[in-house]
Amino acid sequence: MPSLLLRIDLDPAGRIGPGKIELLEKIEALGSISAAGRAMAMSYRRAWELVEELNALFGKPVVERQVGGRNGGGARLTALGRRLVEHFRAIEAAVALAAGEHLAALQAEITPPEAV
Repeated sequence: MPSLLLRIDLDPAGRIGPGKIELLEKIEALGSISAAGRAMAMSYRRAWELVEELNALFGKPVVERQVGGRNGGGARLTALGRRLVEHFRAIEAAVALAAGEHLAALQAEITPPEAV
């Protein structure tokens, strides 16, 4: 089955794609940047760099850190971070719906290897 991968290039040179969105979703689900990174086989440093890229792109935090305390701190999405995920997933669903017929048509054009 064909699939479509969405990447959105925003001005002034920022990008949002499935990897950053998955990272945000995992931060929200796991409550931690390091746990989200581990779940994606990514170092904490790389996860933090991606979060910082998003924060810089939007000019305000998409993730907020919670320092120390009894549970040792953590992280969660800001309202902007949640909206970012919602908008991306909505665009992704709309694109998949619009492209579905065309993707199926392309897949149908592929000759099976045993027929070659």
